[in-house]
Amino acid sequence: MANVGKELLDVPFPQMIKSMGMGIAQAQFELDQMSLRLAQMMSGEDFEVEEEGEDGARTTVKHDGVKVKFGGEDLSLLELGFTPTFYQFVDTIIEVKMSISMSSESSSSTSSFSASMSAKGSVGFFSAKASAKVSSVSASYASKYSYSAEGSSLIRTKLVPVPPPAVLEERIRRMMEKTV
Repeated sequence: MANVGKELLDVPFPQMIKSMGMGIAQAQFELDQMSLRLAQMMSGEDFEVEEEGEDGARTTVKHDGVKVKFGGEDLSLLELGFTPTFYQFVDTIIEVKMSISMSSESSSSTSSFSASMSAKGSVGFFSAKASAKVSSVSASYASKYSYSAEGSSLIRTKLVPVPPPAVLEERIRRMMEKTV
């Protein structure tokens, strides 16, 4: 008969939390990079960015800054008061609920075995990539040992806009003073 504790250990909770944290850190980095690209584009100046292609090769790509005609002048979006939006992951929750029960009866003796265990966990975290290892139970095993398992999981994260970093805002102000 399978061990109930082993069934619970087959779901590597620490690895799931680590994967989620790494996924959110990577996503946060990419969001910040995109906001910086927007700031460069909104400055009206041409800029270059190193990008990774589908084949993994890195190339330098030139992008044009954006200027608009306003009142007879070519102005950047920053000069018109627009600012890039930055986002931040502020809340992430992992919730796992499990119920595992097993029972067995032997016809050669009056002994019986039954076990039941439930677990509920919730972890608040900065961090979206998760993985879980699952062991399958055959129909004959479930029928023979009256085995049942239930489970549910939830991974939720919240993304909110935040103001640009103060250092970036100061650099934008200085850049605009130079152009005026």
